[in-house]
Amino acid sequence: MLSETKLKALKEISVDFSRDEAVWASGFLAGLAGSSVVQELLPSAIHAETSSAKKITLTYGTETGNSKKLAVELAGIIKKKGIQVKLADLSQYKPKDLAKEDLFFIIISTQGEGEPPILAKKFYDHIHENDLNISNLKFGVLALGDSSYPLFCKTGEDIDSRFEVLGAQRILPLKKCDIDYEQEAHVWAEHILDVANKTKESSRKNTATSKISAGRKKYRGKISTIINLNDIGSDKETYHIEIETEEPLIYSPGDALGVIAFNPKEEVEEIITLTGIDPQKQIKTAKITAVAEELLYKHLNISYLLKSTVAQYAEITGQHIPEVRLSLLDLLRIYPVKNAEDFEQVLKVLTGQSPRLYSISSSLEAHGNTEIHITVTKSEFFINDKKQNGLCSSFLAEFKEGEDLEFYIQEAKHFRLPQPDKDVIMIGPGTGIAPFRSFLYERDAIGAEGRNWLFFGDRTFVSDFLYQAEIQDFLKTGTLTHLDLAFSRDTDEKIYVQHRLEQKAQEVYHWLESGASLYVCGTRDPMSKDVEKTILNIIQDKGKQSLEEARNYLEELELSGRYVKDVY
Repeated sequence: MLSETKLKALKEISVDFSRDEAVWASGFLAGLAGSSVVQELLPSAIHAETSSAKKITLTYGTETGNSKKLAVELAGIIKKKGIQVKLADLSQYKPKDLAKEDLFFIIISTQGEGEPPILAKKFYDHIHENDLNISNLKFGVLALGDSSYPLFCKTGEDIDSRFEVLGAQRILPLKKCDIDYEQEAHVWAEHILDVANKTKESSRKNTATSKISAGRKKYRGKISTIINLNDIGSDKETYHIEIETEEPLIYSPGDALGVIAFNPKEEVEEIITLTGIDPQKQIKTAKITAVAEELLYKHLNISYLLKSTVAQYAEITGQHIPEVRLSLLDLLRIYPVKNAEDFEQVLKVLTGQSPRLYSISSSLEAHGNTEIHITVTKSEFFINDKKQNGLCSSFLAEFKEGEDLEFYIQEAKHFRLPQPDKDVIMIGPGTGIAPFRSFLYERDAIGAEGRNWLFFGDRTFVSDFLYQAEIQDFLKTGTLTHLDLAFSRDTDEKIYVQHRLEQKAQEVYHWLESGASLYVCGTRDPMSKDVEKTILNIIQDKGKQSLEEARNYLEELELSGRYVKDVY
């Protein structure tokens, strides 16, 4: 065993090794020792040292694309050194998030007469027009420009000086680069690595101590962002919803957010009118006591009654009603109650409003512990040939920014990421992408070494490619190793994710044989069943196995937690 002094010296000289240098050094030491033990220990020691650095955020503001191209390149270099880095476009970055940042770096160009890039102007204006509290932020700015113009790199200068005025700590001096910026930019990136490596606080240790079971704890948050992810021309509405809380959140990638939706007010008002019940009359049900109006609005299911509830309604009203499922409003219209007293009895047999669960699409590591994201498609379906809207998806889609929402976290202990060095295959068409967005952000933030392969599909590339910019950025920076897409309406013959799996059958099987975990999220029928059938075919064909052997193979993957489904 090395003495403490020698171990310290070894760590100091090896901390900046590249992966190739680490492999060479470990082999050299193993040769000296005549043992492979050193080869096994040294890389993990290096990883422990480099992973102790805090996460950094690298942002860019671009007009011609140079800043973005450079930022993507530098982010890839930094990640290869084992540093956790989040890449963000200033056109999409929310300035209020600056207060949550620790190490924050900007690459930005200057246009025309010292103007910021058009897409970054909103960010530029916000920091200059608002008195932000960013005293905990440590920053550096790389400014791109053309020295033939009189206001060379003025946008970078403005942001650098404004951050200082707002109380942020400059840890790298402003770097101004001319049109030949590549070499100086790479030197600047090396300085970022130096700063990050000197930061000894381990984000993983903090996470390990803070992530305890949340149970069914209720949180109250404020809707900070709600965006329809589908473009013009789509016949779907899929909302990206961000919720901010004052209280720290506790959740893991794979968990779900639970919401109890309120019933539409216009339906509640019509029910009260039809029945003549006093909306303020206190009524005691099996589980809650509240006034009639509140019961109908917040607590009872009135949208799609069970057949057993309809039968109880028939008994109370003394009417013959066929075995059907109807909304309470339709039931009252067709088979009205005699009086308000009868309706009081109806209220007592109605079931409580069931919570709806939505896969969390954010990561504590990447987005902080006071922000949580979900991805919600506004659902439509038919009952007795009548078009209906999904209660909770419509409820959430109608929220405005700034409104409050109560929710809880539902743990999904079965739907968990493997160890950071393990590979994952993610199959998530439509809103099935939600937990995999969380997975990618998490693995990117912690610098996971395992490879990531995503299969995503929807109707059209132009209108329905959810989180397109983010996914493409993950691909460019190497967080996403492979991306296979299937847009069913873009080709004469409909192509789905299972067809893309078939096309990559040999590599999929090789990943499984090499220890990869396989995740499926989305609709149960037919998607998940078609995907499973395809996976069985791949195992049979590429593994030279019988159907029974392939089923046993897949069952073993499932029992070991390497084949996991979240389907609905």
